[in-house]
Amino acid sequence: MRIVRKDVKHDTVTVIPEVLDDFWVLYNVIQKGDRVYAKTTREVRFGDRYDRPEKGKRISVLLGMSVDRVLWDRYLNRLRVHGIVCDARKDIGAEGSRHTLNVTLNKPLTIGKDAWMKYQLDQLNRATRRGIPPITVISIDDEGYCVAVLRGFGLDKKAEERITLPGKAMADERAGTLHELFESAAKTLEDMLSQAQTSIVVLGLGFIKNSFLKHLEAEKPEIRRRVIDVKSVNSTGEAGIYEALRSGVFARALKHVRVAEEAEAVEEVLERLGKERGNVTYGLAEVQRANTLGAVERILLTDLRLREAADEERQVLETLMREVERKAGRVIIISTEHEAGIKLKSLGGIAALLRFPIS
Repeated sequence: MRIVRKDVKHDTVTVIPEVLDDFWVLYNVIQKGDRVYAKTTREVRFGDRYDRPEKGKRISVLLGMSVDRVLWDRYLNRLRVHGIVCDARKDIGAEGSRHTLNVTLNKPLTIGKDAWMKYQLDQLNRATRRGIPPITVISIDDEGYCVAVLRGFGLDKKAEERITLPGKAMADERAGTLHELFESAAKTLEDMLSQAQTSIVVLGLGFIKNSFLKHLEAEKPEIRRRVIDVKSVNSTGEAGIYEALRSGVFARALKHVRVAEEAEAVEEVLERLGKERGNVTYGLAEVQRANTLGAVERILLTDLRLREAADEERQVLETLMREVERKAGRVIIISTEHEAGIKLKSLGGIAALLRFPIS
């Protein structure tokens, strides 16, 4: 993400999304009632209404829209903003009509709000500082493998294969099954690297992951050179990747990626709840109460709770977040695209880590 301009007087920020993860950031920053300005195409019919009808022409125009809703398709890598045109050239007669804007990589987009919140600006600023690309993760063991890409918005599972490994008494069949597993996993990684040259982290149980690395060294040295870290986990498949996220295994590789911070914050909420010391709370009413006491150090809120809130509840949530920031607290928006967000959702989508215990 590149921030081109901040116009404090008009409460607008102009950005240029540069990578697909920036779409996720904008998806959470742009809200209903905001104004967005960007170049787009629109079909226009010129001439008087009594003239002979002629086919409209699609032209490039700069439009301003009042946002009604924002849709993000993570699988098609597409971000669309729906709304009503509020600013356009008079000759195209677009004001008051509905329009859909497709947000495009490397094209400027201006966002206007009645008032920007600190956490929203933090999200934009953090996106400008990302120093590493997405990371490919493979969790492999004697039950199969799972390959996923760790992006800014969460875990994007790409492939999974399960096997039944013959017993140790059937040495030849066992070795053959493992070889087929390693070949399949290597082919999956090779296909993914052909699309994007990411770094690779290998996770696994016991000796299987080490045997897989030896296979890569012998058969696919170009893939082996992309491996930046190898770690042991206790769980298998996709669960092993989430275990690594929770335990901080990716901390070194993901120091600039938001999902690691979110997973750590949610785990701290659950850990404090387990200890029952009163220095954590959840649910809107309880978090509001903690805020009136000045106890909120960090407030955690799922992106889903914020986006799907009715207008009245959204105002309550935004007032709460502003008060927390005014009292030197911090707002963390948790994506429901990964496990940490699902866990917070089960607590009502909102929780707070407190500076001191309250009863």
